[in-house]
Amino acid sequence: MPPLRSLLLLPLFAIGRTFAQAPVSTPTPAPAAVGEVMAAPDFAGSLVQMLFGLALVIALLFGCLWIIRRLSARRGGAAAIQVLGAAAVGPRERVVLVQLGEQVLVLGVAPGSVTKLHEMKGDELPLTTLGTSSTSGAGSPSMPNFSNWLKHALERRNAR
Repeated sequence: MPPLRSLLLLPLFAIGRTFAQAPVSTPTPAPAAVGEVMAAPDFAGSLVQMLFGLALVIALLFGCLWIIRRLSARRGGAAAIQVLGAAAVGPRERVVLVQLGEQVLVLGVAPGSVTKLHEMKGDELPLTTLGTSSTSGAGSPSMPNFSNWLKHALERRNAR
């Protein structure tokens, strides 16, 4: 990790060196003689320099954002796990549907534990519950939401 930090800090050191090499004080120009017209400052050059500096800073920001996204990308098996839905059953307890490959697990999640409540194949899960619980009506029989499905699944489990 230390080599990565040094790479991220390298642009800051380069900017610091350029400011350290700049002269601290600039000589003041002598007052213009009577009858001489002072030259107007070069506004176009200053504007180009300012825009170049702004573009450089924006490019550095996008570069740092790209590096952060690359470093925080998921590794390995974490991409195979998907959370399909969750329902709160208490102030700190949840029931969560998790898809792991072809299996769908119903998990009870509490602050100190995770318990498997039920396991099923992915094709046993009604497709209407995935992502539609907020759009469907609470009592809609044609499109059951996750809480209704969970209630029926628990009733079937307890009936055995």
